[in-house]
Amino acid sequence: MHELSICQSLIRQVETLAKQHRARAIARVTVQIGPLSGVAPELLEQAFYAARAGTLAEAARLTTLHAPVRVRCEQCGAESAAAIQHLTCARCGGWRTQLISGNEMQLVSVELVGGDHAPSKQEETAYV
Repeated sequence: MHELSICQSLIRQVETLAKQHRARAIARVTVQIGPLSGVAPELLEQAFYAARAGTLAEAARLTTLHAPVRVRCEQCGAESAAAIQHLTCARCGGWRTQLISGNEMQLVSVELVGGDHAPSKQEETAYV
């Protein structure tokens, strides 16, 4: 289950943010996951609760958001939503498309608790 190693990396990343902002704890971590990322949201959630033990995120909640599958057509230049199994252009039906979203896992935000001059909610965007 590679979700555990992903969560361990995610926890390290959010702990670094928490320490930079002198937070006492991490309340919530929000990630966006595309269906083509190779990451199963339900397995990620299970792994997150195991990986957070003994860290600043020990009581944190994980929120997962769905990232849509989108393509850019090399024929007509349109950007459109696409089905996972059918990555064609919605405008012209062209099959020569470039995937522009849907294969990522992205850290969207981190909610921090207290600390010296730390805001109650710190928005951060980073790639995991």
